[in-house]
Amino acid sequence: MDKHELPYIQDMFESIAFRYDLLNRTLSLRQDITWRNKLVQTLNISQHAKILDVASGTGDVAMSIRNQFALTTIHCIDFSFNMLSLAQKKIKSPSNDLHIYTSCADAFDLPYPKMYFDAVTMAFGIRNVVKKERLLHSLFHHVKPGGQILILELTLPEMIVLKKMYLLYFKKLLPAIGQLVSKSNFAYTYLPESVISFPSSPAFSQMMRRSGFENVQWLPMTAGICTLFVGQRPLCL
Repeated sequence: MDKHELPYIQDMFESIAFRYDLLNRTLSLRQDITWRNKLVQTLNISQHAKILDVASGTGDVAMSIRNQFALTTIHCIDFSFNMLSLAQKKIKSPSNDLHIYTSCADAFDLPYPKMYFDAVTMAFGIRNVVKKERLLHSLFHHVKPGGQILILELTLPEMIVLKKMYLLYFKKLLPAIGQLVSKSNFAYTYLPESVISFPSSPAFSQMMRRSGFENVQWLPMTAGICTLFVGQRPLCL
C-alpha cells in the first residue's frame, strides 16, 4: 500500500487475481459470501450514503452493498490493477453501472476529503498490512462523525480442538488446493502464515479504539474462522 509495506504482497495479488473469486468460493466452501453479506447487513447507513471500500479486490463487497442500498455511492480502492479490472467488469454489467467508482489508491494517503464517508468497509485486507494501526488512523480521518468502520478478516478459532483441525487444513490441504487451482504456491503458503500472525480479536479491537473508534465490537462467524469487527467514529470531534 505504501513504500513501507511488503512489496511482494501486491505482486502476489496481481498474479492470482483472475482465479481469486474461484479460490475464495472453493477454499471457504462458499462461506465467504455469507461473511460478506453479514458485513453489509451490519451497515447502519441511509440509502444515499457514501462508502469507501478498502482493499476492494474484485468488487464483491461493493456489489453486495449495491444490492441492499441501491442509491449509495461506493468508492472502491485497491493496490492491484488486475483485481480492480475484474471489479470493473462486474460493475459495468447492465444492471450495476451506477455510483461505483474504482481507483488504484494508497490507503495510507487517500485522495478524498476528511470526514467524507458515512462508512468504511474492508474485507480480508488488513491482515496483509504491516502497519495496521497506522492504517486504522488513516481511515478514521475519512469517516464522518457517527460513521462506521467494518472490517472482515480471517481469524483463528478459540476452541483448541477446532483450532488444531483448522491449522491442519490451513497448513497442509489449503496450499495444495491453492497451488493446483492458481499455480501460485507462495500465495497459499502465505495465507495461513498471515492468519496465524493476525492479532487476537481483543487485541485488534484495542487497536481500533486507540485509533479513535468507539463502540468497538467483534462478531465471530463459522466457529470463529472469520470475524467481523465494527466500530464508530464519535459524534463529537
